[in-house]
Amino acid sequence: MPLDAEPNLGLPPYLRDETTAGPRAPRRAGRRRRDRPRLRVWIPVIALVFLSPALYSWVQMARLPSSLPIGVRSVEWLRQHHFNWLVDDVEHVYYSWHAPKKGGPQLKTLPTVGLTTHHKHKAPKPWPPPIKPVFAQPLPGEGVWKPTGPAIDGKPPVLVTTFRSEVDYPRIVAYVAWFDHIRTALGYYPGRYEPPRATLRGPTEVPYGQRWRLLATFNSGFIYSDGLNGDALNGVVNEPLKDGLATVVAYKNGRVNIVDWKGGTAPGPGVAFARQSLPLIIDHGRLNPKLSLGTEWGYTLGNAVRVWRTGIGIDRRGNIIYVAADYQTVISLAQILKRAGAVRAMELDINPEWYTLITYRHHGGLSPTEIAPNYQQPPTRYLVPDDRDFFAVYRRVPGPVGVPLK
Repeated sequence: MPLDAEPNLGLPPYLRDETTAGPRAPRRAGRRRRDRPRLRVWIPVIALVFLSPALYSWVQMARLPSSLPIGVRSVEWLRQHHFNWLVDDVEHVYYSWHAPKKGGPQLKTLPTVGLTTHHKHKAPKPWPPPIKPVFAQPLPGEGVWKPTGPAIDGKPPVLVTTFRSEVDYPRIVAYVAWFDHIRTALGYYPGRYEPPRATLRGPTEVPYGQRWRLLATFNSGFIYSDGLNGDALNGVVNEPLKDGLATVVAYKNGRVNIVDWKGGTAPGPGVAFARQSLPLIIDHGRLNPKLSLGTEWGYTLGNAVRVWRTGIGIDRRGNIIYVAADYQTVISLAQILKRAGAVRAMELDINPEWYTLITYRHHGGLSPTEIAPNYQQPPTRYLVPDDRDFFAVYRRVPGPVGVPLK
């Protein structure tokens, strides 16, 4: 290097020529250091600008009245705003980590449901018959029906029981309810937000004027956006019905059925209400051969793991059967309903936020009891406005059923 290439080389600071290029480097470094705080300020500002629409949307959601905890509502908000993949990935990891293992210790007792009764004379041919246990050595009361309240016209209108549903998973318990079609009437009520375009929104809870005859309530099916699951109420179509979907149909004469819908987008004048939820999972007493772990049976967790699932069926005499059980696939849910006596059945809502089976007694006021325990839903659900539609089981009285009673 020529000697004059760096005139300040080797000189003390007080002798350096400040007009040469040598001392400029520290000044450039100083500018870079001064620029860094500016970047630290602008990065969050830019991020806030991009995120502000999402933050505004979340705040608006949080301000709306709801029957759900803010955590559950936030997850649903993420699903509705293009983050379904993120929720699925997180839930998949969580539920895979907590998935039940095959085998393990046996249960010693089953959860207590229903009321203990003492019969002096055993009926020769009870209906419904006890559910045949899966295990060779059943636990006390396994599959044995118990009433939830006093008899009507000499027979209980609502019966409940529990049983272990799979030999490979000896700690899984299914909760089952049976509703007598002669002594009960089924009502259907839209919730605060589901179905989304309900013309007859109604009270969004069990009407005060009908609680004197309330026997049970349970959750409805998949929302409309999860498979074009239509519904109609009192002659008004809230969401268009779709052919080929399983449908709970209540007629104005009080009869209830579960059918493979072939009636077009609107029901006939004799229908009190119709509510759809995916295709049938049982038909003519046989499991639907198209049952699988695919997303068509519940778009959550990749359907590769077991979750809480619910379903509704009808037995060969026209009585309704409801099932709720944890760690289920749609296939195992269908097997539970079939074992409980269903000849046709459909899947209702799934996941731990939504399942609900509550029965009621009338002793000094309405006394609700959760048959299927759910820490995310109180026993008073449906006695206050709820976000989602639901079914109510009443003591039958003369007149039409299935309309939003006031």
